[in-house]
Amino acid sequence: MGVAAGPIRVVVAKPGLDGHDRGAKVIARALRDAGMEVIYTGLHQTPEQIVDTAIQEDADAIGLSILSGAHNTLFAAVIDLLKERDAEDIVVFGGGIIPEADIPGLKEKGVAEIFTPGTPTQSIVDWVRENVRQPAQA
Repeated sequence: MGVAAGPIRVVVAKPGLDGHDRGAKVIARALRDAGMEVIYTGLHQTPEQIVDTAIQEDADAIGLSILSGAHNTLFAAVIDLLKERDAEDIVVFGGGIIPEADIPGLKEKGVAEIFTPGTPTQSIVDWVRENVRQPAQA
C-alpha cells in the first residue's frame, strides 16, 4: 500500500457514556480547518462502532475523546479491535481527562499520543500531520 492521496482522514469519536463533546468538536473543527477530512461519530459510541466507522471510511487515524475515566478500557478495546480486523495501520490518539500516571500504560498498549486538557489545538493538528500516514517505524 503506497502513500494514500488526498487529505488525512480522521475519525473523531466519543466512546462510552460521557455526554460532553465540546472538546471533541473543537478538535474536529481544528483538524477540518487544517484541511483534513473529519468524520465525527457523535456521542456514546461503542469501540465496535468506532472501529467499524474508521474501517468503512478508510480513516488514517482515530481520535478518541474520553472524559469519563474509562480511558484504559476504551482505548484498549479500540486497539484490540483494530488488530483483530487487520487495521493496525490506523493511528489511535486521544485526549480528555486522563491522569498523567495512565499515559505510559496507554502508550504501551499502542495509543500513539495522549493530549491532556489545555493542549493547544494547533499542537494536535501539527502532531497529526507529523505522525499520521508516516511509514511504520520498526
